[in-house]
Amino acid sequence: MLQTLPMCGLNVQVARWEQRTRKLSRAFGSPYLACYSLGSIILLLNILRSHCFTQAMMSQPKMEGLDSHTIYFLGLALLGWGLVFVLSSFYALGFTGTFLGDYFGILKESRVTTFPFSVLDNPMYWGSTANYLGWALMHASPTGLLLTVLVALVYVVALLFEEPFTAEIYRRKATRLHKRS
Repeated sequence: MLQTLPMCGLNVQVARWEQRTRKLSRAFGSPYLACYSLGSIILLLNILRSHCFTQAMMSQPKMEGLDSHTIYFLGLALLGWGLVFVLSSFYALGFTGTFLGDYFGILKESRVTTFPFSVLDNPMYWGSTANYLGWALMHASPTGLLLTVLVALVYVVALLFEEPFTAEIYRRKATRLHKRS
């Protein structure tokens, strides 16, 4: 699990490098193909992270205080809530919007503000965190709870870099459109 956490920052670094140099877009012959390739790698790394998370939880003892039907169903509810936010975010953003397409110059008409973004800032990250928390609670895992905190912290750090960038590129796009009209 811990070895996959640095990869969370690496995908943003690769995307920023692409934004400065456009080398991936040139190598793949298209910013879309480059973005789909990076997105596929990110998906595979997320599967690996989830697998490592589950393995770490299962290899450690359960916490008796968490091992109850009430906590299990709370975890199940969090897992369901998280899935709604992750899947609806993906639907609202599309593949390229989800997987750093803005760094490849692939922008939406404007920032997405519909559900789930109308309810929660960064619903993909917080939905994913809810999934890990729910999974940890369902398995009464103190290790899972600790790893969930670590995942949330990585997301907070990622947002420190992503949020200003996203705001700036959409501000620039709006300025360009305003100058044309």
